[in-house]
Amino acid sequence: MSDLLGLSPTEVYWLLAITFAAGLVRGFSGFALSALVMASAVLILPPVELIPMLWWLEMSASLLMLKGGIKDADRQTAYGLVIGSACGWPVGLYLTTSLPVATSKTLALVIIVSLAVTQLAKIRLSFLATKPGLYGAGFVAGIASGLAHVGGMVVALYVLASDAPARSMRGSLVLFLFLGSITSMLTLLAFGVMDFSGVKRGLIFAIPTMFGVFVGQQLFTERLAPYYRPFCLTLLLGLASTSLIRSLT
Repeated sequence: MSDLLGLSPTEVYWLLAITFAAGLVRGFSGFALSALVMASAVLILPPVELIPMLWWLEMSASLLMLKGGIKDADRQTAYGLVIGSACGWPVGLYLTTSLPVATSKTLALVIIVSLAVTQLAKIRLSFLATKPGLYGAGFVAGIASGLAHVGGMVVALYVLASDAPARSMRGSLVLFLFLGSITSMLTLLAFGVMDFSGVKRGLIFAIPTMFGVFVGQQLFTERLAPYYRPFCLTLLLGLASTSLIRSLT
């Protein structure tokens, strides 16, 4: 498997653990799979190689969670975010494919840290509740996805401004990430980012991801729902900060 994936055995083991853990958080919270993998695995693979792999992980997680997501989601909000995201994806991918690997790694981690801090601080931005705010949040999410595959974090920030219930927020994120994965595949193919190596890694690491998602879904109960967002963001902030410090030393 190591030769097939172009990775060392140690790197394969680490990625198996990382993708399972990220899947578990995705199943519980509805987002942060890509951000967690990017924060943890960016020291193993550059963002431009992680992004195609992450597409398959997100799609596998979305398929497992889609039924509940459609039922609980605010569909009008999810559709608007998808439209904006589809416009922002090419901008983010252009930046990823144009910048040096070291720079794109740093940008990816800085985005994750900044978004996590903003959400933990419970900053409310009133303009996000408007139509321009909806499409603008989607556009920024598309750029963040193309650059670091953390668009779900941007969308979570948007949903936070509406004080949506945990179940509704989780459902909207699941629906957004599923629909967004369909449109993002076209952009990945157009930019030549979705290569055979990314497909192989994505399909193989989708297996531990799906196991993690299944376990995480069992943990999402009404009793634990109020704690899911602080838990996820705190974990994400710690992982991203650690990776950022290591990448700069």
